Amino acid sequence: MAQSEAWIYLALAFAIIFVRMWARWVQVGPSNWQLDDFLMPLTGVVLALKTITVHIVSAMFDGLTNSYMTDEERAALDPHSTEYFNRQCGSKVQLIAWSFYAFVLWSSKLCVAVFYGRLTSGLMLMHLRLRIRIAYILLAVTYVFVTLSLLIACQPMSRYWQINPDPGDLCHSASSKFRVFAVLIPNILTDAYLLSIPLPLLWVANIDPRRKIMLMMLFSGAIFVAVAGILRGVSILTAGPEGAVTGSEWACRETFVAIVVTNLPIIHPFFRKAATRIGSSALFTKATKSTDDQPPKSEHSGGVFEVPQRRGGIYPSSIHRSISSMSDQSPLNEGVPDGYRQAPGGSGSIVVSREFTVAGNGTQ
Repeated sequence: MAQSEAWIYLALAFAIIFVRMWARWVQVGPSNWQLDDFLMPLTGVVLALKTITVHIVSAMFDGLTNSYMTDEERAALDPHSTEYFNRQCGSKVQLIAWSFYAFVLWSSKLCVAVFYGRLTSGLMLMHLRLRIRIAYILLAVTYVFVTLSLLIACQPMSRYWQINPDPGDLCHSASSKFRVFAVLIPNILTDAYLLSIPLPLLWVANIDPRRKIMLMMLFSGAIFVAVAGILRGVSILTAGPEGAVTGSEWACRETFVAIVVTNLPIIHPFFRKAATRIGSSALFTKATKSTDDQPPKSEHSGGVFEVPQRRGGIYPSSIHRSISSMSDQSPLNEGVPDGYRQAPGGSGSIVVSREFTVAGNGTQ
């Protein structure tokens, strides 16, 4: 990958973050911003620092670290040579790059978890709130584990840039198998858990199948992040002497994808509104059929969005709301019966927007 590619990824990531901030500014105003609205700009700053470290390792230190060397090469290398200096400095910068890389990934995951918390805050389903809390705990525990694995697995820390003798796999700054798996496994596990929050809700939501597929794809971006992480790990372990540069290149791609998939569900409504104004909303959504005249399914059928049949034929209508503003943002709320939503004030009371009485004698 040419160095220009990393800077292109950074510029595009900044553009996406800017659009997200603009959309949130327009939708709710800065006074109503939440944790993820402040965390995402910080993530962009750290992403820029990570890109700079990747450039430094490649451009200033020739992509050299204390990895991918035989014992004979280590013994023969002159401690006063330029290569020795480059390998030591490259190893130090590589350690910093790993730390930035982990921060960008886990801060993006935290933004996703906070966003899901907002999406599900209007649904009276306690297990969803519990799963969001578990997500926070899981992200905190795994991030601490990953950070400690990166920074203190090799002791003393000076062994991270030791050349001769071989400091061992734990201290290889670019090719450590332990480091690769210590980041990759928690990365995949946390992505899988975050995916398990919205997808089941979308699967049972009472919305048009085409729109359901589109929304499931929108919330499945973490799959691409996981794939990029796997490819990065494979490249580090198989690229040989070029592993430091190749791994850094894949880190740029993976973090860029993470920024995209984290912000896409938030900026998507913004583009839908813009498309509606110019008459091309069909590119972003498809109208759903009203189900107000259809009776709900039995409460024993097991669907989380199904409403018990009331005596006298009274039942709340299904509401089909698009992903519009962040105050009315949730595609998970589409097709969800009113009785499963909280009151606007979040008090937990049941709100019925519309109610129809069906009487057999033709009167209401």
